[in-house]
Amino acid sequence: MSCWTDFLQSSNEYEEGVVNYLDKAFATRAIGDQISCPCKVCCNRFWHHRDKVYDHLIANGIEPGSEQFHYHERTNDADMPHIEDNMDGLLNDIYRDVFEEFPNGLESIGDDASPEAKKFYKLVEDGKQELYPGCKTFSKLSFLIRLYLLKCLHGITNNGFYDILELILELIPEAKLPKSFNEAKKIVKDLGLHYDKIDACRNDCMLYWKDNEVATSCHVCHAPRWKEKENQEETGTQSSKGANQIPAKVVWHFPLKPRLQRLYMCSEIAELMRWHEEKRKKDGKLRNPADGEAWKEFDLTYLNFSKERRNVRLGLASDGFNPFRTMSTQHSTWPVVLINYNLPPWLCMKLEFLMLSLLIPGPTSPGNDIDVYLQPLVDELKDLWEFGLETYDASKQQSFKMYATLRSTTSDFPGYAMLSGWSTKGKFACPHCHYETAHQHLSNSNKTIYMAHRRTLDADHPWRHEEKSFDGTKEERTAPIPLTGTQVLSLLKDWKNKFGKLQPKVNWGDCPWRKLSIFHSLPY
Repeated sequence: MSCWTDFLQSSNEYEEGVVNYLDKAFATRAIGDQISCPCKVCCNRFWHHRDKVYDHLIANGIEPGSEQFHYHERTNDADMPHIEDNMDGLLNDIYRDVFEEFPNGLESIGDDASPEAKKFYKLVEDGKQELYPGCKTFSKLSFLIRLYLLKCLHGITNNGFYDILELILELIPEAKLPKSFNEAKKIVKDLGLHYDKIDACRNDCMLYWKDNEVATSCHVCHAPRWKEKENQEETGTQSSKGANQIPAKVVWHFPLKPRLQRLYMCSEIAELMRWHEEKRKKDGKLRNPADGEAWKEFDLTYLNFSKERRNVRLGLASDGFNPFRTMSTQHSTWPVVLINYNLPPWLCMKLEFLMLSLLIPGPTSPGNDIDVYLQPLVDELKDLWEFGLETYDASKQQSFKMYATLRSTTSDFPGYAMLSGWSTKGKFACPHCHYETAHQHLSNSNKTIYMAHRRTLDADHPWRHEEKSFDGTKEERTAPIPLTGTQVLSLLKDWKNKFGKLQPKVNWGDCPWRKLSIFHSLPY
């Protein structure tokens, strides 16, 4: 059989079939310039350009069942706009299967759907409408998103956006467009593509959020909320936020809840959200975070959470980068990204499933003050743990209460110090060895080094008794036992956080802590 398959793959008929397949696939279901590869290795899990897909099909053969183009193929091409730009590619990347899953729109979902789910599918139906009768270039939704993108990129005012809409409707009266900027913004917000801009203190002391939303100056350093203008007099009275008031610093918050709900609005992704429990191999081998002891211990501790396999487990990653791509300019913007560990390992790290939660502006790193900016995210995580979120599961056509937890953080060593509050410099730089870190100061270089790595070896390991090859001593100590969460909270029970770049410098001495991390406020 293998020889016969190899013969077919090397024949001219097979190569012609591959070319015809790619012609049709890229004409009907390409996103940008990629399709899901149907070879026997990729199995429609990975997306590639045409040349790579061709090589895969020639070398690996095609997955059985793909010959009929049923995977992600549109049932009626006339109902779907052809993807011509990256914005439409973005939307299709996020909602890749929803268009094909529900060709009849709201009629194809159950009566048990939540109001949010019905709102979403109504918007999907709007996305299939032509911008005007006979228009094949844009749908109503794709044109509106393109227009909204131009507004953001070029700083067009709300009034300017309204004037553009008015001009288009005057030119094309039958165009299906909103009549005002607020109506357009509502559509974008309902799609889950919106974000909140939260003003922040220029010195990272606080956010103008919740109780401080209308404050005009920082209650810590008393710096004004707005950028000062020339010849502007200080009135000391509250000013309304408008075109003449530019905040000194802004953090972008991308709400988490609607994006988690959206994952369950496609039946295929909803099924994958249960993969960690239903499809994962449970043979004792470590292949996935769900195979780890931390995951299992969490399940035993919080049985009510773990019995619902659709509850979401998230990871958090953050690091700084220079968005200007030049080494001559020092700038550090910090994105905070969430990782969905419910998904299979070959999907959870793909770009379309990574969720940007916060974008913290520069020009300098927030340092320990990152907790100030994490407040909106932590607030959402608390709600998702304590109250849950009514969510519609398209794979089961039912609503359920979805809960979520933050199970881990991922960062480099400096980032670890910022998120945890444990200083990764000085005598106790190792958070694993904590107060038992074996440190030694080199006076000539004025540096601290860390020794005693043999402590982690087995008790009978020959290197423990090797003196000449190491520091001339035998190692008889046991490995340090990491601190538990309860021990950390006990050590920091009376700790008072003070945030802001203008806070007076503190001589920490031998204390490795710099703050009580905001993650300790989570109820798990």
